Amino acid sequence: MGGADEFPVGTCPGMCPLGELAQRERQGRLHRLELREGTRQGDPARVVKEYSRPAAGKELPQPQELRPAPVLLATVHYLLGQVAPRADLPPAEVHAFISDRLRAVHQDATLQQLRGAPCVALLERSLGYLLHAGYQLCREPPARFDPHLHCTQLQECFSWLRRCYRDSCHHGEPAFQALFLLYNLGFPEALRQVLQLPDPVRASPELRTALAVNQAYLERNWARFFRLVQALPYLPICALHRHLGPARRLALLTFSHGFSTRNCRCPLTWLARLLAVDGPEEMAELCRHHGLMVLDGAVVFQKGAFRDPDVLVHSPSQLLVDSKRGEAPLLEIIEDACS
Repeated sequence: MGGADEFPVGTCPGMCPLGELAQRERQGRLHRLELREGTRQGDPARVVKEYSRPAAGKELPQPQELRPAPVLLATVHYLLGQVAPRADLPPAEVHAFISDRLRAVHQDATLQQLRGAPCVALLERSLGYLLHAGYQLCREPPARFDPHLHCTQLQECFSWLRRCYRDSCHHGEPAFQALFLLYNLGFPEALRQVLQLPDPVRASPELRTALAVNQAYLERNWARFFRLVQALPYLPICALHRHLGPARRLALLTFSHGFSTRNCRCPLTWLARLLAVDGPEEMAELCRHHGLMVLDGAVVFQKGAFRDPDVLVHSPSQLLVDSKRGEAPLLEIIEDACS
């Protein structure tokens, strides 16, 4: 790879180059989040550069079409602080807009070969938002929110950020290395990479907690696992949320074999507490979803009755997630994780 002087340095002072703004305005391709109130005209304070898919033979952007690092960070702050809280539009639509614009931010950073602290600042804040959005949109149908594409975007961000961490030390590294492990819970390669981190990072409270959660998951120690999970703050539990359904499935499968007897009934209230489910009604629904019989406020475990559901349900959780959200704005929560 050549020297850094081979790469362009952005000079665009706004969130969107004026040429793109004018072109999209002419073509009617401005998002309604980018329009002046009551008009079809673009608002320069709201229009954000959209992602442009690379293509063979396509010319590289000129410096005036690329945003420098401070403008990219200001763009991320605008998306997370002003757009993400919008409650007057469907959440999936708001997310699709933010996701696309974050990809454009990362594209500008790539074209300029941003490194070090400026690049880390962009990626950490992007990851904080993407983990939050993955939880908030977990019940959306695939036509409005594709979890596989979302996972790909997240993993790419994690990979890029962790490469940046190898070049120099950053204050937020322990928290985001822990988020990486929680998002990839139970994956041997993720654990191997985390165990190879420098001692000061691996010994941080965030990594020690994430490693304990991962160990309890691998050991199928469900009482310890869910006890540790209940203590996780908001962003870490958002990172782990996609694994709650599989963990509860494995727990019910374990209990179906260990407590398989016609005369043994397990109270739903006790089981809901153990598996950190919001209440006995939700616990009963989860048991029935796995083929288990529910009678008089208790579940009857029989290994022959257990079945794998066609689709694992990823449900919102008041106990584990929503209660951790608090009243702080999302941007403030993410900034705290980065600081």
